[in-house]
Amino acid sequence: MAEIAIQCSNGVKEVVLELLPAFQRASGHTLAPTYGASAAIVKNIKDGAHADVVIVTSEAIADLASAGKVIAGSRNDLARSFIGVAVRAGAPHPDIATTQALKKALLDAKSVAYSRLGVSGIYLPTVLDRLGIADEITAKAVLPQGIPVGVAVARGEAELGIQQISELLPVAGVEVVGPFPDDVQKVTIFSAALSTEAKDTHAAQALIKFIAAGFTPAALTKRGLEAA
Repeated sequence: MAEIAIQCSNGVKEVVLELLPAFQRASGHTLAPTYGASAAIVKNIKDGAHADVVIVTSEAIADLASAGKVIAGSRNDLARSFIGVAVRAGAPHPDIATTQALKKALLDAKSVAYSRLGVSGIYLPTVLDRLGIADEITAKAVLPQGIPVGVAVARGEAELGIQQISELLPVAGVEVVGPFPDDVQKVTIFSAALSTEAKDTHAAQALIKFIAAGFTPAALTKRGLEAA
């Protein structure tokens, strides 16, 4: 039996966590998952970290394919993810239904938490520049180190949290207000691919097939995701 090393983005971590035990029982293979931001995973793999299966954003898969780290033709799109806003449980929910409402909510908040490495954190400066409030939000930004954005919000360290909805939902003590409005939303596709350095290609391919089958509409909806 093989040991399959998995590098998986936090954006789909909760769905993958539910699927891995069933695959391990059915196949007998040992699974060794590592979770993190897609950007950090790309860097780690380029720096020599081993993976048999990689589950990150489609952009990150393309980057790794260009670097010869994953097989481009093995890419399997799994889910669509959306950026959203969260508050501490029990706190008032600001209006974020329109771009102007979102702008006001961000300006009114005493503090805003986001991650620099995640998809949402990398994209957020574009939104802030477009809204003309980059300086104001940067001045009161909370950038959690070693903990999810939602945890910082739950602890009261930030009034608003901005991250992938799929990463905010599992955090106890926070409530998701909703997604960014469509005109400033960034839809992210999460995909799985086979590493060029996979030790057991057949086992790794079987895992990708199993995971893809498990990304059902029901499994995705409860995690704030949609089918790709």
